[in-house]
Amino acid sequence: MRTPPPPTYHRILLANLVAQVAIIVSGGLVRLTGSGLGCPTWPECVPGSYVPVPEQAEGFHKIIEFGNRTLTGVLGIIAILAVVAVWKWAPVRRLKTAAVVVLAGVVFQAILGGVTVLTELHPITVAAHFLVSAALVSAAAYLWFARAETDGEPRPLVPELVRRVAWVTCAVAGIVLVLGTVVTGSGPHSGDADAPARFGFDPRTISWLHADAVMLFIGLVVAVWLATRLSPAPASVSRAWRTVLLVTFAQGAIGYVQYLTDLPEVLVLAHMLGAAALVVALTNGVVALRTITQD
Repeated sequence: MRTPPPPTYHRILLANLVAQVAIIVSGGLVRLTGSGLGCPTWPECVPGSYVPVPEQAEGFHKIIEFGNRTLTGVLGIIAILAVVAVWKWAPVRRLKTAAVVVLAGVVFQAILGGVTVLTELHPITVAAHFLVSAALVSAAAYLWFARAETDGEPRPLVPELVRRVAWVTCAVAGIVLVLGTVVTGSGPHSGDADAPARFGFDPRTISWLHADAVMLFIGLVVAVWLATRLSPAPASVSRAWRTVLLVTFAQGAIGYVQYLTDLPEVLVLAHMLGAAALVVALTNGVVALRTITQD
């Protein structure tokens, strides 16, 4: 029987998750304030300096972009601590893999961020930056929700059909996130105050395509939630999917309000936070569908 890990282990994994969500919000702030090129070079902020300098023409944008880069460094430190913590206190294959994925993803994000700056915020690289962050939020959320698991065999708590529909729901969620980045990449918030780079799609058409995918996603979430309620699974399973449903409704409401009010920055930022929260809730929902036979 594995000795329960100390509180420090739990705190590190929680900090890992919170930091991954925070970088999405920070990145959104960069984009919404047009600060994406506040540090116009990479890895330096300006030629000859890794930090902003007073004579920079970018004004307050340099502070916001440099703050986002600094937060990436903090993410890396926390991710390293998470790897060490898992190896020391919970050497489980699944958890070790997730911890390494988060750390490798942070390194990849730093490089991708540099590519994004060097390509002057090309919408494809900006979209990829967000989608990778969403994947890292999921990996960090898995580490948190599965932190007490052992290397035993997974045992499903619901029928196989329910599990398959849950995975389809996650796949549709991925499509929703991708379309969301295309919507943002076709709208007014490019990330650069002076030279916005856009996909060139009609914002209205892309927004409604995104909304259609959201409707399909909502239907699938409702189906999984009802199925878990009707199954003999523990109540915790249906509660996890009820949370997914509530977060989905809140996210949908924010999305429609921001669309009808011409995309005010505060609502766009709230929508990005909601996307991260939805990824966390979905990860918890999937983890809740099975238990691990203890060693």
